[in-house]
Amino acid sequence: MERVAKLSTEKAVVIFTTSTCPMCHTVESLFSDLGTAPAVHELDKDPRGRDMERELARRLGRSPPVPAVFIAGKLVGSTDRVMSLHLAGKLVPMLRAAGAIWL
Repeated sequence: MERVAKLSTEKAVVIFTTSTCPMCHTVESLFSDLGTAPAVHELDKDPRGRDMERELARRLGRSPPVPAVFIAGKLVGSTDRVMSLHLAGKLVPMLRAAGAIWL
């Protein structure tokens, strides 16, 4: 879907969420703690959110598809993938390379 592709590149970090998802809040907090200012799109508050949710579920191969994290326009994945990258020490270098953080 064009809308997901367009929105996923608007900032260095883009997170698709829903307003009632606790794991979405956890991922948002992680990126905030790391010093990023991600674009956050709450699918349940967007008139085209259901279509975007279906597209993200297709891309991720799972439902529900949130949180869905994009870094530098590339789909990184959901909570499990983001946390694995962070624990392995690979998330911060990805954020630096994308220009999301400088230190």
